[in-house]
Amino acid sequence: MEKWMETLIEWGTLYGARLIGAMVILILGRIVTGILTSVVRRLLTKAKVDETLLRFLTTLTKALLLTFVIIAALNTVGVETASLIAVIGAAGLAVGFALQGALSNFASGVLLVMFRPLKRGDLVEEGGSHGVVKEIHIFNTILVTLDNKRVIIPNSKITGDSIVNYSAEGYLRVDMVFGIAYHDNISKAMEILENILAEHPLVMKEPAYTVAVSELGDSSVNFVVRSYTKVENYWRVYFEVTQKVKETFDESGVTIPFPQRDVHLHQVAAG
Repeated sequence: MEKWMETLIEWGTLYGARLIGAMVILILGRIVTGILTSVVRRLLTKAKVDETLLRFLTTLTKALLLTFVIIAALNTVGVETASLIAVIGAAGLAVGFALQGALSNFASGVLLVMFRPLKRGDLVEEGGSHGVVKEIHIFNTILVTLDNKRVIIPNSKITGDSIVNYSAEGYLRVDMVFGIAYHDNISKAMEILENILAEHPLVMKEPAYTVAVSELGDSSVNFVVRSYTKVENYWRVYFEVTQKVKETFDESGVTIPFPQRDVHLHQVAAG
């Protein structure tokens, strides 16, 4: 019994201070970790970092700080941490090689969120797909195509290719071509086209629209008609102007020609 007590006292004397020190490190470390994590969150919030990336970075910061605190506490107790750190490093390297594709997508996701070449609601062409950005995640971006298909694109594919953002400038140019017959009056047709654009409520006045003769075709004199409108109004302007041109040309007696071919028959006398 006495020997057991002596051993206990010896052990308590030897390790008691270390255990208390380790507990102090754990308690203070947790407090400091909470403070530093809050500071990181405030800085990221102030920098207007995307919420998804903000949560990920704050969680990662907290995990790294807590790992450091635990290793420091174990080292205080007397646990050999050099081998533990080596094991963690080797494991991290192995995981990194195994997940290099995912890490590439993650890095690309960080770049997309930080530099914002696109945002939710933008009409874009990226990764071989064309549609509206629905969600931007850390590892992938979700598009909804114009025919309402959901497309999930890895972020590395987006950053590794060109991004066409149709919404970035806030408006698009609507290009149309209309033809009239050669016997029709060019000035009259041009005036009709200009009036249609001027009266349409969704056609922007600045930048100014353009109506000009672009080609003397095989069977028609062609006008190029270029106007600007907000991105969401593109197809409405295209369809409504096209319909209005046809109706107004008909009312004004302006002919919209169609390809024609003259066929000449030669009669060959019988031999």
